[in-house]
Amino acid sequence: MSVTILIADDHAIVREGLRTILEAQSDMVVVGEAGDGCEAVEKAELFRPDIIMMDISMPELSGIDATRQILARMPATRIIMLSMYHTNEYVIRAMKAGARGYILKESAGCSAVNAVRAVMRGRQYYGEGIVAPNMKKTPFPITPLDSLSRRERETLQLVVEGNTNATIADIFQVSIKSVETYRSRLMMKLEISNVPSLVIFALQHGVISLP
Repeated sequence: MSVTILIADDHAIVREGLRTILEAQSDMVVVGEAGDGCEAVEKAELFRPDIIMMDISMPELSGIDATRQILARMPATRIIMLSMYHTNEYVIRAMKAGARGYILKESAGCSAVNAVRAVMRGRQYYGEGIVAPNMKKTPFPITPLDSLSRRERETLQLVVEGNTNATIADIFQVSIKSVETYRSRLMMKLEISNVPSLVIFALQHGVISLP
């Protein structure tokens, strides 16, 4: 029986490349693609794939938060994180969210098939250039992002992507006043007072990435 895979990445060329590599295997089939975090959650519920190849930085909802949402609803799903970042902070954030593997985009062509096979056997997989963290002995680092609630993280991402409070309120289906509260709280927790500084923070912590 074939392993079913969903590819979530905001770059079409990455999705196409991974699809070609994975579907060259006789026992793997790509059942769908997603171009942002919200679509990844929707497609995951629609297709119920065995594996999701998830970009860590995507529009609207990060791969980290999409992973949390998907696993809360479908805990048996296995998620492999795709990333440009190799530092310990990013790897641990991905694994804390529930990812079973972590591979760098630059070596995804070589690692993707091995990662799928490993996590389907119940193992964790770390691609070339990634040092596996000792999740039992090493305490999880507390980053500024850990201080934010889920809604505050989502608000942060939408703000730095240039959305207005009104647009964010429409996306969340809440009042503008609620969005203003989320925004005020996250800026206070991060000790940041303006949007340009928020953008820099978001880039530094992989909430968003340069196009």
